[in-house]
This record gives sequence, C-alpha cells and structure tokens, in this order.
Amino acid sequence: MQALLAFAAALVALRLAGDLARRFRARRSPALGMWAAALLAYALASAALAWGAAAGWDDRAFRVYYLCGGLLTAALLGAGSLLLAGRRWALPLALLYTGLAVGVAIAVPLTEPVSGTSIPEAQAHLDLVPARLVAILGNSLGTLAVVVVALASFRRRPLGNALILAGVAVAAAGSALAGLGEAETAAFVAVAALLLYAGVRAASEPGFPRSALAGAQRLGPGRPPASRASK
Repeated sequence: MQALLAFAAALVALRLAGDLARRFRARRSPALGMWAAALLAYALASAALAWGAAAGWDDRAFRVYYLCGGLLTAALLGAGSLLLAGRRWALPLALLYTGLAVGVAIAVPLTEPVSGTSIPEAQAHLDLVPARLVAILGNSLGTLAVVVVALASFRRRPLGNALILAGVAVAAAGSALAGLGEAETAAFVAVAALLLYAGVRAASEPGFPRSALAGAQRLGPGRPPASRASK
C-alpha cells in the first residue's frame, strides 16, 4: 500500500510537471520552465520513495531521493520565483547549481550503505561537507527566494502567492515528518504538488482560475471529446 501511494504521488507530480512544461513550450517563459523542472524533481523524489517502499532502500534509491528531493526541488522553485520577478541572472545560477547538485549526488561517497524499509536519514549516510551543506544552502536559499518574492508581490497576485506559500509549507512539513513512512510522505508530496501547480498557474496567468472555469463552461459536460477539440 505504501508503494502504491508513493507511486500515485509521483504520477500526480509528473502530470503537473508535464502540464507546466507544455505551457513553457507555448509561452517560452523561463519561470514556467524552471517550475516545471522543480515539479519534475519532486516527482522523481516520490518515485524513489515508491522504489524504497516496494523493493527496500539501497544506495541508488537514496541517491535519487536525495538529489531530487533534498538538493533540487526547493532550489528550482526559488529560481522560478526569481525569474518571475524579472531576475534573469537566476537562470544561469540555477543551471550551475543543478550541475553541482548532480555531481554531489553521484560522486560523494556514502559513510554507510543504505538498506532497510524506512526512509533513510541523510545524517546517517552523508558527511556534512559537501553533500549536506549543499542541500542546506540550496533548500534555505530556494525557500527564502520563494517566500520573499511571494510576499513582495502578494498584492498583485494574492491567490497564486498564497497557494505557493501553502505548497512550500506542506512540502516542508512532509520533509520534517519523513520518519512517519513512505505513505505519509507521499501524501504530503501529492498535496504540495497540487498547491504549487495551482499557485504557479495563478501567479503566471492573471486569468486563472477564471479562465479555466470559463473554458469548462464553454465546453459543457455533455460534449464528446471530438467536438471539444474542434472548437
């Protein structure tokens, strides 16, 4: 059951990341592309949770989980917020950090082999420098960027920023309560992904959710898919 819930959370995050990627291709907004990458990393972290729950944790599952969940997600969310605020320097900085994070996750040796069925603690398998320090800085600065940009633009985008802040809070709570197990952590992942997705849509598209509701009303519940596509 825990593996199933973790896999379902991964599919939710992956589906939302795919939608943001599609919107990035249509609008060429760097912020949307960065947020899509953040949700993709979140989806892969949840997939690693499902891997650990189904087959037991090992070094490979832990490295994927630590890279995507511990090193990348919050940092990429922060970069997306900075790009939305017009800080173009955030793009090369995020690419540089991503390369560093991938190198750390692949190359840094583990102090102890990973095994068992519970979510591994980073302190038990990684030294503080460089792996845990990079994660601490990436998470702290990424979260700070999200919060500062959201608060600074709250009057212009109250709904989107409120949802983004709620998503970050849920994600942080899920990380803090990871010891509860894969199923509980996966539930936090799914809820956080939904909140972040809705927040990103609302922050980057002034007509959301009114445009989404209007589109649903125009389509109507009784029309077949073919007629909807032709409109």
